[in-house]
Amino acid sequence: MPARDSIVREPLLAAALAAAPTVERVRAARIELGPLQESGTHRHPCDVVGLVTSGSIRFQPEGEPARLLGPGDAFHEPAGATIAHFDNALDEEPATFVAFYLLPPGETELIEML
Repeated sequence: MPARDSIVREPLLAAALAAAPTVERVRAARIELGPLQESGTHRHPCDVVGLVTSGSIRFQPEGEPARLLGPGDAFHEPAGATIAHFDNALDEEPATFVAFYLLPPGETELIEML
């Protein structure tokens, strides 16, 4: 256990962003998916980074293998990338995550359903 006056930093995510994106503002949202709820195939007009706070999320960018994210796991959805799955993997409890949308100037949309 660290000393009471020490700060502990645990790396969670290192994500390469598109070639020098301009971020004008950040919007944050806590999102809850019901049991087995699917987000649907989608993409974002900006990079999205986030952290699962409860439950289990099936995360699959198009063309990549699916992986399970649990509490404390961080994720990155690159701007414009198709996300095939971002779904609650549990059938009896919700899954919650916090998403940070790194919005460029003039952008108001957060998600495009495909």
